[in-house]
Amino acid sequence: GNTRIEEACEMYTRAANMFKMAKNWSVSSSAAGNAFCQAAKLHMQLQSKHDSATSFVDAGNAYKKADPQEAINCLNAAIDIYTDMGRFTIAAKHHITIAEIYETELVDIEKAIAHYEQSADYYKGEESNSSANKCLLKVAAYAAQLEQYQKAIEIYEQVGANTMDNPLLKYSAKDYFFKAALCHFIVDELNAKLALEKYEEMFPAFTDSRECKLLKKLLEAHEEQNSEAYTEAVKEFDSISRLDQWLTTMLLRIKKSIQGDGEGDGDLK
Repeated sequence: GNTRIEEACEMYTRAANMFKMAKNWSVSSSAAGNAFCQAAKLHMQLQSKHDSATSFVDAGNAYKKADPQEAINCLNAAIDIYTDMGRFTIAAKHHITIAEIYETELVDIEKAIAHYEQSADYYKGEESNSSANKCLLKVAAYAAQLEQYQKAIEIYEQVGANTMDNPLLKYSAKDYFFKAALCHFIVDELNAKLALEKYEEMFPAFTDSRECKLLKKLLEAHEEQNSEAYTEAVKEFDSISRLDQWLTTMLLRIKKSIQGDGEGDGDLK
């Protein structure tokens, strides 16, 4: 009866923990994952949903490096149980773990985006707005890299508008409006101009920021098709605030649209 299942559960969990301590790492992590998975299924038979979900999460963590796809399957099984129990915050956290596995182990950015979006939805539903924003910013950064600029713009504008009235977060708002304007700029120079005016109106503090001043210089250089002035403005900005990989990529994409710059000198320095 149930006692036998409970005993089996305990044995699988003990075995899993022993495998985790074993020396041969990849074999033992698969074995640990498998044992936790068996324990999760037995917990389910005993109707103890919470224990089952916990074992699925343990299985997912054990499988993470040795078998990323199996890790995702286990975490999805845990998510199904948590959402069924109405535990959306925990489900959101595990969607982030899945997104990270897609980012680093399986390098499938589209799927990572989908899980970050799902996580953001659950966080929003639970009124955890700052956690939701973190996930959305990941989505926006990847969307822009994949040239889905409209999607990125909507997120950066939304998060910018949400943060600009918060005394603790308003400093970051300028970064979000800056990124939204760059995405506009890649698509269309006039759009970028109009967007910039809109952001200055919405968030007057933006006008004095170095980001806003840089955008104005870049727009001017682009209008004059002056590749050197463009590079000079970027260099000056970079000497004070280092440009990260994402910003560098976007600024290069804009620079390529200046006549005569060609594809050849793909450089900002």
